Amino acid sequence: MPTDGGSERIFELQEEIQQLKEAVVSHAVVDQAIGMVVALGRVSPDQGWAVLKDVSQHTNIKLRNVAELILVWGRTGMMPQGIRAALEDALDRAGPTQIPGTPPEA
Repeated sequence: MPTDGGSERIFELQEEIQQLKEAVVSHAVVDQAIGMVVALGRVSPDQGWAVLKDVSQHTNIKLRNVAELILVWGRTGMMPQGIRAALEDALDRAGPTQIPGTPPEA
């Protein structure tokens, strides 16, 4: 029975859809973690992104996994000590920035 390759193309498209779904979820997790870093560290969103990348690089943990650990920390208050230390160090290097509407510290 001859095939036209349609089944193979359907399979490829299904794989691509699954990868895109995973990317959307991963992006949401990272965005939420950046929001936490921005709020708690008083840094800009760009600095929050840099902090996540910095922690990921210094701990050799994938950025998405670092983001997940930060979200768990926000819910439970618990974070592995190595991640906490790397996060504190990265925040020290990044900021804090001036909060809009407040006078600069003397």
